Amino acid sequence: MTDDRLCLLQVHAHPDDEASKGSGTNARYSAEGVHTVLVTCTDGAEGDILNPAADSPEVRADLRAVRLAELDESIRILGYGSTYMLGYRDSGMKGTDANTHPESFAMAPLDEAVEQLVRIVRAERPQVLITYGDDHRGYPHPDHIRTHDISVAAFDAAGDPERFPEAGPPFQPSKLYYTAWTRIRLQTLHDVFVARGEESPYADWLAKWDPETPDRPITTRIDVGDYLDQRRAALLAHRTQVDPEGFWMRLPEETVREVFPWEEFLLARSLVDTAVPEGGFEDDLFSGLRVGTSAERRAG
Repeated sequence: MTDDRLCLLQVHAHPDDEASKGSGTNARYSAEGVHTVLVTCTDGAEGDILNPAADSPEVRADLRAVRLAELDESIRILGYGSTYMLGYRDSGMKGTDANTHPESFAMAPLDEAVEQLVRIVRAERPQVLITYGDDHRGYPHPDHIRTHDISVAAFDAAGDPERFPEAGPPFQPSKLYYTAWTRIRLQTLHDVFVARGEESPYADWLAKWDPETPDRPITTRIDVGDYLDQRRAALLAHRTQVDPEGFWMRLPEETVREVFPWEEFLLARSLVDTAVPEGGFEDDLFSGLRVGTSAERRAG
């Protein structure tokens, strides 16, 4: 391993989040030879079973093991090179017993979780780190909020030799991105369902979106049109979470490829010059990093 190896690290809260956010992006970069790393913070054991065909006494008896097996298959499909589990228990939603369980992610000391992630960052040396944004109004799950918190803290701490000195030699990632689902993406897919004469699964989301509220800002669109089949397969690998007969899966991939072949991100932090076209979007997470950046990526 050298400093010149391109590396992308994504931090997700639960098994299945890696398939619903940034999955096509990972499949694309993995296919291009980038070393891709997944960090999953919790075991997903508090999740509901959303596919009636997967709801059985055997599955309910050990949902944690089932969801981790589903995660393994999704990882294989998306081509991740390295994977890590932080080992925390799914926190469930605020106000539930699971949320105050002593082994839950929500109850873990912040520095403990940050140090675990810093150790991974220093070992894998990613130039680019993807996590969730700081706007949790759409889905205020405690594990998603905590995932954001530890990722931002680890981005800053990984290159600081005074923070967590036992976690390995310091290394500073160069770019921090937040995943995004914008109104324009939802509206585009909604309109396709309506044009096909079908009920849109996005109607409720759009109805809750205040028209006076600006769309979520994005800086970056990654074209994943050639990797939509892998994205779909990774979602379907999470059989307890995704109903293959549900509305979400009804749009053919060739239609999605035609109307919205991108995954969207917000560049939250960058330590390198990044050229974003005026009025346009950055189209490569590694822009500013592909040539002559070894010295820039070394800590200190």
